[in-house]
Amino acid sequence: MRIVAFTGNSNSGKTTLIEKLSLLLSPHKKVSIIKHDPKDKAIFDTEKKDSDRFYKSGANVAIYGAKKSAIHLQYSPSLEEIINFLSPCDYLFIEGLKELPYPRICVARGEIDTRFYPYILALATTKDTQTSQVPKHLDLLDLDNTQQILDWINTNIKDQK
Repeated sequence: MRIVAFTGNSNSGKTTLIEKLSLLLSPHKKVSIIKHDPKDKAIFDTEKKDSDRFYKSGANVAIYGAKKSAIHLQYSPSLEEIINFLSPCDYLFIEGLKELPYPRICVARGEIDTRFYPYILALATTKDTQTSQVPKHLDLLDLDNTQQILDWINTNIKDQK
């Protein structure tokens, strides 16, 4: 299972990118997605919201929050329990949770938030984003080229578990 986390500011395109990757993969691969909900504001399966879009892309979905979980259990499971529940799968995408020690891609449109640099291996941006100040050790990816991002994941992310 390849585990990849995605970081970025609100409305940067994280959900859209994860959805596109899932759509690209799901006909042939099993994809699971964990969306972090630190403020417990997500409503599961609301039309056109993140969890609904992820589910319709063909992936299993879990919402992990401080006070509730979208997996209907009698307790709030740990993140490890959620990962175990969603596996086995070929790809596990995590939106948020920057403190987790998984390989991470930052998604940015326009302005890049440099606070994410210590946590990421790559930066997925649009062509109009200024990248001249991005540290050289970070790979630059085209946010509008889902296949390129998947190829990067397949080349740079090792199977875990």
